[in-house]
Amino acid sequence: MHDGSLPRSSVHPCFVSLATMLVRTVLAALCAFFTPFATVMGAPSAASIGSDLTFLFQNDLNWTTAPDHNGTILLSTPLTNTDALAACAQLNEPLLQTNGTYFASDMRYLLSYLGYLGNSSATQQYWVTANASNASEGCTAILGDVIMQSVSCDETLPAFCAQSAPYRPNNETDMSPAYYVEATSGNYTFTGTRDHLSFRFIGIPYADPFERWTYSAVYGTSGATVNTSITALEYGSPCTQVGYGSEDCLYLNIQTPYLPANTASPDADKLKPVMFWIHGGAYETGEGSDGIFDGGNKASRGDVVTVTINYRLSTLGFLALEDGVANGNYGLADQITALRWVQAHIAAFGGDPSRVTIHGQSAGATSVRALLASPVARGESLFAGAIAQSSVGGFASSRSYADYYTIPQEVSVSVPSLLEYVGCNSTVNGTSVEQLACLKTVNATVLVNAPNPPAYVIMDGTYITSPELDLSGPSSSETLPHVIFGWMRDDGADVVRSWPSEGETSFQSIMSIGLTENETTAIVNSGLFPVSTSGTNITWDIFNASSRVATDGEFRCIDQATMYAAAKNHVFASVHAYQFERSYMGWEPLSDICDPPATADYPYGDPSLPYYRCHSGELFYTAGTLGQSAEHFRDTADWTLSQVAVDYWTSFARSFDPNPDPAYMTSRGYTKSAATMAAVGPWNVVSPTAGADTDVRMMDIPLKDSAWIDAAQCYLLGYGIDYYL
Repeated sequence: MHDGSLPRSSVHPCFVSLATMLVRTVLAALCAFFTPFATVMGAPSAASIGSDLTFLFQNDLNWTTAPDHNGTILLSTPLTNTDALAACAQLNEPLLQTNGTYFASDMRYLLSYLGYLGNSSATQQYWVTANASNASEGCTAILGDVIMQSVSCDETLPAFCAQSAPYRPNNETDMSPAYYVEATSGNYTFTGTRDHLSFRFIGIPYADPFERWTYSAVYGTSGATVNTSITALEYGSPCTQVGYGSEDCLYLNIQTPYLPANTASPDADKLKPVMFWIHGGAYETGEGSDGIFDGGNKASRGDVVTVTINYRLSTLGFLALEDGVANGNYGLADQITALRWVQAHIAAFGGDPSRVTIHGQSAGATSVRALLASPVARGESLFAGAIAQSSVGGFASSRSYADYYTIPQEVSVSVPSLLEYVGCNSTVNGTSVEQLACLKTVNATVLVNAPNPPAYVIMDGTYITSPELDLSGPSSSETLPHVIFGWMRDDGADVVRSWPSEGETSFQSIMSIGLTENETTAIVNSGLFPVSTSGTNITWDIFNASSRVATDGEFRCIDQATMYAAAKNHVFASVHAYQFERSYMGWEPLSDICDPPATADYPYGDPSLPYYRCHSGELFYTAGTLGQSAEHFRDTADWTLSQVAVDYWTSFARSFDPNPDPAYMTSRGYTKSAATMAAVGPWNVVSPTAGADTDVRMMDIPLKDSAWIDAAQCYLLGYGIDYYL
């Protein structure tokens, strides 16, 4: 053990014998020139520097000014000024410069936040750029309310290093070796990098090499030969899907604001909550490297570690046969493998394995639901919180997402057409084992191109053992997770899939969702989904009614019933619900329905004009990535809602309560978001009595609360609020 000062072995040789400020300044410049060449041979790490590395960036989620805000990397170990310069030089940075457009305001809040965390006090000093113009007065430190002081260079203080890695939209990362950084977990060394927002380790293999239709195992645990030095600088391939991908695809990506020096036994109090993202795409498409939900903004604004993953899709991820060998749920099992990897290794990246929140959207949300139902995931306590965004269920084609097929049911629905499509429908001795052997010879792209491929979570007897999420009550032996479920106001607009043709009736339009004639007759005759007679566009009015039926029947009603039963039966530790009333883009199989029309005053669309709040329309907000690529804020409410959504989601990750601690918000300077939340009051838990007017938080600016929505309509559709009771 050392005394807290930088070990001599880790001091950059350029600084061992410095005695004066002039020499220190000259040699710092020399080392800044030579060190980038050295980093190609071996990247620095928190351990080699001898200090925890904390990445601080004052992120207001305003993409237009983000490049002008300067982040910093905090070295928490007290060092002399000489050693602080040496430690920063290992990162290819000088000490933090005390200039820049937003320096004073940013540092005021960053120092305040360190105080909130208990890592600092009003009198704590930190090294910043030396005052070379008057070296005889000593070196420069910053404290408290951005006060600069001249301090003896021999004092030992924590230090703020500069952070010059450039700003890049979403998932584009500068690959300059000057920004490389390493993390070590057990026998594994990971070489990552950093950008303007966080440390980044991307394309990490989380599973051992595997054969088709076998269950994955955590990297390095099955006896397979694996690398112990892992380059985490490029995204791994997406899993095979229509158009692209590879079977070698089980990779995850990490964005983190904190790297501990002691990865073998990190300080548990300093570890950050973990947000584990599961992408959507109907179990047939998608990838963890999609820039829409890149984790850098949540990491920097919410002080959380983010993880995004790939998992096997379509036929390769979910095929089941009645042969006792191919039992399905390979993609779901991959998610569990990734969660096991997180439990084993995330502390080395600054993450707290006891505070993992799984969250996902669409099929990612139904994955969250399945993991909540899985005796494997729950039994191993792989997560403590869960956020499901637009979890699918209910009638028609959505039923199987929450009401799980048995293996024989899945086989009857998907396997015959698959076997015929790939030419494996001729059997030897009439057994399925030969079918599986035949399927193993088929090109992966052909397998996922099959019509109606098997892409269903099923009751396999191990990962899923019940036909649905059990909402009757908790097991006395399990630790209960905290949950948030929510949906888009017009989630079902995308399910309708076709605009009413001329002369088409509301009956025909509603039936096209996938309902029977009797079901459609009951809906039309009820009067609960009326078609407006006052409008001038009858096709729009018919589509409005059909969209509402689809939204209620395949999203809203099933989720409301789930949350109510969970609250009433104390299934989870806490239960919150929301509806997004504002959206940005979203999934748009029908063109021009998910974006408001542009006007002279709103060239990117006027959100006060009619448009559908489509499926996937919340993703930019909840990830904080709105505006980082080609998108633009349409109005100030877009920016505000992005701040609010990220602050709610990351607060939930930190404390399992979406309402941020007011002291946290004050310390971070998140005044606009805090005021928006304060105007409506706390986001309440779901009431167990089904009579509250605050069961649903309505996500728009201003925020509002609501009782359960379309209660009568949900009863008509067969998914009333008491459906699970």
